[in-house]
Amino acid sequence: MKSLGIKPLSIAVLLSTGLLSGCFFEGEQSLEKMDTPPENTSVDSKSDSDSSTVKDNENAEGESADKTTARDIYLFDSNGMVVPQTLQLPQSKEVAAQALEYMVQDGPVTELLPQGFQAVLPAGTEIKGVNLKEDGTLVVDVSKEFEGYTAENEEKILQAMTFTLTQFDNVDRIKLWINGHEQATMPVNGTPISEGVSRTNGINIQVGEQTDVVNSKAVTVYFPSQNDQQVYEVPVTTRVNKSDNVYQSVVNALLDGPELGTSLLQPFNEEAELLGADLKEGVLTLTFNKGILNGQEPQAIGEEALSSLVLTLTDMEDVEAVQVKVDGVDEVFNEAGETLDKPVTRADLSEEKSV
Repeated sequence: MKSLGIKPLSIAVLLSTGLLSGCFFEGEQSLEKMDTPPENTSVDSKSDSDSSTVKDNENAEGESADKTTARDIYLFDSNGMVVPQTLQLPQSKEVAAQALEYMVQDGPVTELLPQGFQAVLPAGTEIKGVNLKEDGTLVVDVSKEFEGYTAENEEKILQAMTFTLTQFDNVDRIKLWINGHEQATMPVNGTPISEGVSRTNGINIQVGEQTDVVNSKAVTVYFPSQNDQQVYEVPVTTRVNKSDNVYQSVVNALLDGPELGTSLLQPFNEEAELLGADLKEGVLTLTFNKGILNGQEPQAIGEEALSSLVLTLTDMEDVEAVQVKVDGVDEVFNEAGETLDKPVTRADLSEEKSV
């Protein structure tokens, strides 16, 4: 079994029944039907990094009470959106099962929940087993209590489970079993899941009725939201026009802002305009006009705007970091007054928040 690392935070899950047939997202591969119940799978977390190794049929050590590891757990915010929050969990070799256990209402996550957030899985849900297949499918077997959710939360629960579990590099999609029985559809509202669910299915999906599906592609972008305690980024899957430079299309989607009537905020000035996007050796250089800057001295790029850009674009294939430039400006600063003379990575954003 190959070793795995932790995927970038990021960015999916099921649409309505009609959309899941393939009209929204392209290229989802069909999976072979599994006809054996899932076996328990242990996940070994390396103590000196965020990487993990999934191994079948190995006795896992218990959780360590004095050591913790940062994990992205997808929760509901106060507006009902699926949002990642980084929580410090006890170190465990069974990290996939553990992550699910920390998604259960009234479970061990209770004391760790940020203000305004709640767990997504119904109270009493037990994780009976997880089993990683060679094709990257993680079979998740849960107890009957899992069925105690409302129909309106069905797709959101799938999104939260999928994004939480696919943070591990060798987990590409998930399949659901209940009490040892494979599920072709979700138990409450009948969402089809027989071929598995992956990040390509989307998260917090916002697509207008007039969207041209044929001439557009699905992307996930990040917009800020806020509660009384914190500002946080929310992943949203939308569609953008196909073009020769997909990076320009994605940035323009950010500049256009979120849908009206949502809890999401627009972090960019109305005057902001992208002048160019160029990818070289993993670094995406974005050149904006001066409208990207705030009105303070020295003029800087807002923290939320920078986070939206970096989180969105480093979710895309081949983009490891983002370099922001402003036409006619020699030095570009962030809100902390630091020069943005080097490309910014996701890790850089995490370091800023931890300071």
